[in-house]
Amino acid sequence: MEFLSIPFGICMIVTFILYYLRKDRKWQHIILLLASFVFIGYYHFSYLVVASGVTVFTFFAGKAIRRFQDTSKATVILWLSIIGLAGFWLIARYWSPLFPLGMSFYTFQALSYLIEIYWEEEEPEENFWDFTLYMMLFMKFLSGPIERGLDTLPQLKTAKKFNYQQVTRGLKFVVWGVFLKLVIADRIAPSLDSVLDNVRSASGMQLLTATFLYPIQLYADFAGYTAMAIGFGRMMGFEFHPNFNRPFISQSTGELWRRWHMTLSFWVRDYVFTPLDASLRGFKRWGVYISLLITFVAIGVWHGAGWTFALYGLFQGIVIIYETAAKKGRKRIKDMIGQKTWKFVMILRTYLLFALSLLFFRVAKINDVFYTYRHLFDGFQTNIKELRLGMTDFYWIVFGVATILMFVLEYLNSRHSLILWTEKLNTSCRWVLYLGFVLTIFLFGSFGVENFIYIQF
Repeated sequence: MEFLSIPFGICMIVTFILYYLRKDRKWQHIILLLASFVFIGYYHFSYLVVASGVTVFTFFAGKAIRRFQDTSKATVILWLSIIGLAGFWLIARYWSPLFPLGMSFYTFQALSYLIEIYWEEEEPEENFWDFTLYMMLFMKFLSGPIERGLDTLPQLKTAKKFNYQQVTRGLKFVVWGVFLKLVIADRIAPSLDSVLDNVRSASGMQLLTATFLYPIQLYADFAGYTAMAIGFGRMMGFEFHPNFNRPFISQSTGELWRRWHMTLSFWVRDYVFTPLDASLRGFKRWGVYISLLITFVAIGVWHGAGWTFALYGLFQGIVIIYETAAKKGRKRIKDMIGQKTWKFVMILRTYLLFALSLLFFRVAKINDVFYTYRHLFDGFQTNIKELRLGMTDFYWIVFGVATILMFVLEYLNSRHSLILWTEKLNTSCRWVLYLGFVLTIFLFGSFGVENFIYIQF
């Protein structure tokens, strides 16, 4: 039941109406639980069983950790829980014929919840059904954002009153997400798939074009999903964390990961890198480098089975280690060439490195990745017809204009909230803007593809 499917649309409308039918916390939680169970079980009943099992296990493990707080038993329970949850996830990821959708995301939620209790940063939740909603709330279940108990559980303690402003703001997030998904990501997807699924049949210019456009497709797809998840959550009275903050203006790979998939980046920073770095403090800077390498390989492995994903993480880790080690030298170059030139060069360099690393993420076989690297600059005699990658000139213009519009609106929104700006417009102007945006989606969106790239993780 994807966000862009008719079944989800029906489910969301019915849930929304029933949810606000009564301003009663118990009633609203029952509606959300039923909607979440239907949403998860619609894919496959086993997904609901696995998610429920992880939820029950985590709920009682948290209580056991608190019961034996400040004793060795709490440490044993925590580590057994971590090994159990991570081990079950690894088995499902690498050896199960049917990997439960959303498992990577709710497993990370479970782990952070238990670790925070052990660190005495959070009290275990007393209400089992509130905890179940935290783990399985349908808007964020498949691909995040990865929320933490400290942020989400308190929001479940009060009934939600219908708030027209919050609902309309949520709808704006949803429409923006649909625009990113349909007009940008899905518009370019078939063209890039035709190259990246068959790299040995493509010319060098086709490989080069597909390689350097894939980050935009991936971003529009995942940021589109996240915007919709945040929007649907806000319509129900919940605030979820943003996952992206203009990643393509990053001047280093380290900065990019503070702007890209932020809830994952901050999760591994807090629960993987920081403990590792603390334990390896005696090795000084080498301890930092080892911690970075392990952290980013872990990020790669989290994304999927196969050596390609591990190498994707290794690529990121090596680049960030270089940036850390060469910090003084980079500053000297920056002083030599000037702030503006440095910024331009570093933004371009960061994007290009990220695009090259994503070949490990996108291309299925390692040999095909290295084949692509070797042939990126072959065949510059490619004619313009081949360079279109099977897409008409008209839709290349649509894709280009939509992408520029995305970057411009993100820039403007970083200066002043566009949601607040639209609320200050008079009613007629506001509705002309809304209808124009929706009409743009219907006229230029690529329909027929419901799934999102990150649903596989």
